Amino acid sequence: MAELTIAYIGLGSNQGDRELYIQSAIEMLSQSPGIQIIHKSTLQETAALSISAEQPDYLNAVVEIKTPLTPMNLFKALQEVEIRLGRVRVEKWGQRTIDLDILLYGNQVISEPSLCVPHQQMHLRSFVLDGLVELCPDRVHPVLQRTIAVLAKRLNGQNFASNPARPQLVSVAGLIGVGKTTLTRGLAEQWGGDGIFEEYDKNPYLAKVYAGAKELALDSELYFLSSSIRQLSPETLQAGQIYVNDYVFEKARIYARSWLEAGQLAEYEAIYPEQHKKAVPPTAVIFLEDTIENCLERIHRRQRPFEQGIQIEFLKRLAGWYNELFESWTACPVIRIRAQECHTPEQVHTLAKEIRSYLARKDNDLCW
Repeated sequence: MAELTIAYIGLGSNQGDRELYIQSAIEMLSQSPGIQIIHKSTLQETAALSISAEQPDYLNAVVEIKTPLTPMNLFKALQEVEIRLGRVRVEKWGQRTIDLDILLYGNQVISEPSLCVPHQQMHLRSFVLDGLVELCPDRVHPVLQRTIAVLAKRLNGQNFASNPARPQLVSVAGLIGVGKTTLTRGLAEQWGGDGIFEEYDKNPYLAKVYAGAKELALDSELYFLSSSIRQLSPETLQAGQIYVNDYVFEKARIYARSWLEAGQLAEYEAIYPEQHKKAVPPTAVIFLEDTIENCLERIHRRQRPFEQGIQIEFLKRLAGWYNELFESWTACPVIRIRAQECHTPEQVHTLAKEIRSYLARKDNDLCW
């Protein structure tokens, strides 16, 4: 008797009676030779991800199955169900009566012209990951080596589509002294991309502000704002090119809250929204985390004169604001990484492969 494999199938419909199509697909799968339905997730409605035209909303679900079928034979069985339910393949991401995808097949990694497993976009889709969290939250993605629950948390309930028509910007965020600049250099080297670094050493006001000149705080923050816009403007960053920067643009508001008095902050907040629109948004954010004590130790060790007066209380406030920022973040995936995970070249290499999967890839390089 052939060995049984646990697999997970994603279902989606955005035409006609969507719930009926999904229910019919599950019923047909259960009647297909070699497919045993074990569990199914609740239905979830989401907006279509097409980047070219508006479409009706989708209903989505995930089912867990046991099967002796090979991945390719299972794929063929899914295609047969799609055909029976009127699926017509006209365009990528087009409307469909039913869409069936193999999300996971045991722990196998398959990269064939007609079949990629794990599904190469599943880690960008909350409507997939949320269904999997219901069924198997602790299952480890065989390529990314993270649990389904961890991958789902990175999306904060959002769904994303890779878009090669925009710059592929990865922003590394975190406390002062956590290691953002070192990681940025390492990732840029791994990808052959460009590193973009905050121009703190060119800011003529920064050292004076740290020394207590509060009247210059607004000038300092406006310098950083204009510098960031120049570095991250669409005119500077090219479509499809990978860039890594050692800050997230939105941290400007965190530091404005830290340094500016009420009147200065009001003036800054009046300027910020329009300036924010000028910056290219990141494709992914890495939120690098470590203890406040470790960050303070690195700050003292690197001996930048103007940083030596930084106190734990200041870092605690920053940490709280960073967490507040990313708890409500919806612009792109936020990938929380412990500083201890990227100390060595080997660790950075592994992390680079993982983060690369969140960036747009060439059409001929869609599989793992």
